[in-house]
Amino acid sequence: MKKVKLLLALVIALSFTGCSKESDVEQVMDAQQEYGCNVLNVFNWGEYIGENTISNFEKMYNVKVNYSLYDSNEAMYTKLLGGSAYDILIPSDYMIERLIDEDLLQPLDHNIITNIGLLDENVQKLVNEYDPNNEYSIPYFWGTVGIVYNKNNVDINELETKGYNILLDEKYKGEVFLYDSERDSFMIALKALGYSMNTEDEDQIQEAYQWLLDVNEAVDPSFVTDEVIDAMVNGEKDIAIMYSGDAAYVLSENEDMGFFLPKEGTNVWSDGMVIPSNAKCPGLANEFINYMISYDAAYDNSYTVGYTSSNAEVLEELSEEFPKEAYVPRTNYDKDEVFKHNEVLKKKLSDLWIKVKNQ
Repeated sequence: MKKVKLLLALVIALSFTGCSKESDVEQVMDAQQEYGCNVLNVFNWGEYIGENTISNFEKMYNVKVNYSLYDSNEAMYTKLLGGSAYDILIPSDYMIERLIDEDLLQPLDHNIITNIGLLDENVQKLVNEYDPNNEYSIPYFWGTVGIVYNKNNVDINELETKGYNILLDEKYKGEVFLYDSERDSFMIALKALGYSMNTEDEDQIQEAYQWLLDVNEAVDPSFVTDEVIDAMVNGEKDIAIMYSGDAAYVLSENEDMGFFLPKEGTNVWSDGMVIPSNAKCPGLANEFINYMISYDAAYDNSYTVGYTSSNAEVLEELSEEFPKEAYVPRTNYDKDEVFKHNEVLKKKLSDLWIKVKNQ
C-alpha cells in the first residue's frame, strides 16, 4: 500500500502443493504485432509482486518488462511529474484519486480487461468511492491497519474495551511501536476520539494532535517503518500498529501474536493498477492489468507477498492458508473509512507529526 513490503517467508514454510499454477507458460499473443510495442515499463512498490509474475507475462506476450521500484506514493508522484514515462503504476487509493483529479491517467480499455468479473465485490466497493466503475483503476491488493499484540502480555478483553486508547496506558511504557506515518497515526488518534480520519475540522485535528502527545508521554513509543515486522516476529514489544499484510506474516511466524481491529474503526485501503496519460504502450498495459487479476497471476502475487488479493477466488483460497484475522479485511463496517485526497490536510498533519516525534 504505502511502504516497502517484505517477502513473506511463509511461502517456504507452507506445505501447499501446486502454488504456482503457471509453470507451463505458453505464448498467447505477440505484443509487437498486436500493439506495435514489446516493452512494458512498470513502476511498483518494493517486494510487492509474485515470484513468477513478470517472467510468465514476458513469455505469454513475447515482451520485455522493465520493472522499477518506489517506496512511497509521493516519490512515485514526483517521478511522474518530472516527466518519467511508465505504462503501469500501482498507487494507493488516495493517490489514484489525486491522479484522476489532475488528469494524469488515461481511461482503461474494458474490452481488453475482461477479468474484471473475477474481483471481490468488497474491494470493488472501496474503489467505487474514488473511481466509480473502474474507469481508471483496477484493485491489486487491499487491507486494513490494526494492532498486533502479544497475547501473553495484552488481554484481548482490555483491547476490546479500550481500543486505540490502550496506547494511553502507562503500563505499556516502552512496549509500543507506532508506524512512522502521519496519516496512519492521525487516523488512529481521530478514530480514538470518535472523529472521521478525513476531518478538516481544526479543533478535531488539534485534539488528535494532543492525543498523540499524550501517547508519547504515556508509553514512549518507538517510531518505525518496515523494521517493525521482524521486531514483532521476535517479540520485541507487546503492541504495534501494523498493516494487515505485514501482520499476517508476523502471526504466521510467532503464535504468541494476535491482530485486532478496534471498534472505533480504521483505514481500509486498496492499491490499484493504473495507466499514466503519457504511457508509451497502453494496449499492452491493459493486457498486463487483465493478466494481473487472473487467477494464476493473482494467486502467485498474494501467496508470495502475503497481502490480500483482489481476486475473489484467490482471496477465499488463501484465507485458509494465512492467518484469517489479518488476511481477510473487515468489510461493511460503518466506522471504517478510505483516505481521501486532501493536500492541505496532508501538509497540516505532516507538520504536526514532526512535532509529535520531536516532543
